[in-house]
Parts: sequence; C-alpha cells; structure tokens
Amino acid sequence: MADRSVSRGQSVFRSQSGSRARSASRSRSSRRRGRWAAVCAGLALALGVAQGTAAAAGTPDPSVPRGKLLSAPTALVGGLVHPDAPPAGADDFSCKPTREHPRPVVLLHGTFANAYDDWSVLAPYLKQLGYCVFAPNYGGAPGNPVKATAHVPDSARQIADYVDGVLKATGAHQVDLVGHSQGGGLTPRWYLRFDGGTDPAHPERNKVHSLIGLAPSNHGTTASGLGTLTTKLGLNPTVSLLAGQAYADQMVGSEVNTTLDRDGDTQPGVDYTVIATKLDEVVTPYTHQFLTAGPKATVKNITIQEICPRDLSEHVSIAYDSNAAQLVRNALDPAHAQPVSCGLTLPVLGG
Repeated sequence: MADRSVSRGQSVFRSQSGSRARSASRSRSSRRRGRWAAVCAGLALALGVAQGTAAAAGTPDPSVPRGKLLSAPTALVGGLVHPDAPPAGADDFSCKPTREHPRPVVLLHGTFANAYDDWSVLAPYLKQLGYCVFAPNYGGAPGNPVKATAHVPDSARQIADYVDGVLKATGAHQVDLVGHSQGGGLTPRWYLRFDGGTDPAHPERNKVHSLIGLAPSNHGTTASGLGTLTTKLGLNPTVSLLAGQAYADQMVGSEVNTTLDRDGDTQPGVDYTVIATKLDEVVTPYTHQFLTAGPKATVKNITIQEICPRDLSEHVSIAYDSNAAQLVRNALDPAHAQPVSCGLTLPVLGG
C-alpha cells in the first residue's frame, strides 16, 4: 500500500496503489484458499482411503458413546412416543453376520420398559461396531409402552420364537443375548433352560453362545425393602394385578426363582457375564445378581465400581453407561477386549 506520509497531492496515486494492493491481496487470498482446498481434499481422500481400508479389513472402531447425559430420560420419552419401534441400529433382518462378528446380538429390555427406551444408546453403538443387532419387545401388549410385565415363562417363549426368527433370517448358528434387569436375568435364563435355548447333552447345538446381563434379576430382589414387605404381607398377587405377574416372579423366593435355582445357575456351553452396580436400588441386594458357574459354563461377575470407582450408575442408568457399554463390547468379543477408559455416569441421567 502507499505510504501514509505522502502529501495530499498524491491522493490519486494512493488510491490507485490501494486498488492495486487490494487486488493483489484478493489474488493472494484466492491462492491461499485454493491451496487449503487442495490440502483439505487431500486429507479427505486420505481419510476416505483409510476408512475404506478399515472397512475392508472389517475392523470398524467407533468411539464409546460418551457424553450421553440425559440419555435415559430422553429415551424414556421416546419410548412413550414409539412404544413398539426398535431403537436405531436394530432389527435389520437383511443383516448378515461377518467373520469378525459371526453371532447376531439380541437385546432384551427390562421390566416396565421397551426396546426403544432401553437400548437407544447400546443398539446403535453395537451396530457401528459391525454387529447385526436385534431388539424385540416382549411381555406386553402392542401400543403399550410398559412391557416385560407378563409371567416370565410366557415372555421366555416369546424370546424363543424371536431368536429362532433371527437365526433363520441371518443364517447364523448362535446368538449372543444382552439384557437389562429381567431381560438379563430370569427371562433369558428360563429360555435357556426350558424353551430350547440350549441343548445340555450337546452344547455345540446351543442357540445361545453368551448371556450378558446389566443389573440382572437373577436370584430375585427385595426391591429396597418393598418386595420384602409385599411378600411378607402376601400382597404380591394383588400387586401383580396392577404391575404384572413379572413383579411377583422377580421377588426373592418366588416360584420362578426357586425353579430356576434348583438345578444351578448356568447351562452347559454358555458364557455368562454379569455387570452390576453397588448403587442398584431395584435388584437388591445387588449381589443377588451374581451367578455361580456350573459344568461346562463360564461366569464373569463384575461390579462396575471395581472397574470405575467413580461410576455412579444405578439400576436405570447402567443401560446408558459408557463404561458398561465397553464391558459389554469386551464380553461379546473377549479376544479383542480393551481396558475400560472410565467416564462419568450419573444416576438416572446416564453418561
């Protein structure tokens, strides 16, 4: 640009010089934009090649769904609006399992919940990892957002039919079950033992490879004292008229619990993982969630605070807990298990 100290008589010269300088500046700016566009295009191409290579290798590695505070209440609202809809990433019956993930994952929601509001975080995450993901609604009437309230054996038969449909559609030999609360405890265990989920004499014929339970109701609950009270007062049948038979089925000492526990906790050939939280206010005491391995079965009992001491998830938010999601991922693919990088999870809100 022209020197600002020149006389006013040279104003025309300054104006012309300024015009030329602005023109030169615009030219330099255009060249810089062009160079940056080329760099960005190159980066995009490189990233595209890298992603293509990863996809070709069958090793997608999306990050764990962190920062999902308010996930649980938001999903609950969604479940009220869409009571029969699958969560994102689930129920693609054209999905074919890969060599890296040969078993479809079937997600089983908990009592008083539905597939949409229980699995809106985990279902899309597992789908991004490359799994075929399915999430049935069971134990409740269509259009009613409150499901998994039916008698546990009735719900187990629904799960049996659904798993058969998944195996037929995908061509897979087995599935992995991931469940929350009732969906990780009594109902799938009943299916495994009494409704064809396993073949104890020939475990290689099992339809289920693993059962992963988030806060599962395996050995019944006192419901923070409420269940103890209704049981002692003989009110469980009355409460179940309002809350559903699944309420009574999941109380400590119920006929369903007694029947399931009579011959041990596990079935031959199945790998069990329990992911519990010390802050559970629904399945209490939380140690009732743990299993003991029987013949030809494996059990891994995990208290999430022993992995992540500052994890504040309770019964509801453990389904929206990024730390629990990593543990589920490790249980599904133990050969590629990774240390849990502990994040913040809050009661009810998730994280």
